[in-house]
Amino acid sequence: MKEVTVQELKHMLDSHEVFQLIDVREPHEAEIAAINGELIPMGDIVSKPEKISKDKPVIIHCRSGARSATVILALEKQYGFTNLFNLKGGILAWTREIDPTLATY
Repeated sequence: MKEVTVQELKHMLDSHEVFQLIDVREPHEAEIAAINGELIPMGDIVSKPEKISKDKPVIIHCRSGARSATVILALEKQYGFTNLFNLKGGILAWTREIDPTLATY
């Protein structure tokens, strides 16, 4: 599985690179801390592949990287996506390494 680090994601955001950022956590989790990804909860995303870009990189994240990895494996297997990247360490790594002002849970 392809991954990006939080430092790579920060660089992509700062450089205004074209990509899609998807948050697969639940709405109550996104209310606690978010990095402006499109919220498509894990329970919904596999049944809504049309919401996922096929023509640009897609970075998928969750709290720690485990749920997003599961989602990526399912999307690759069911729909043949080849442009998906897991955010290594999830929003916990983002908070620890990029923005310590975000709440953790």
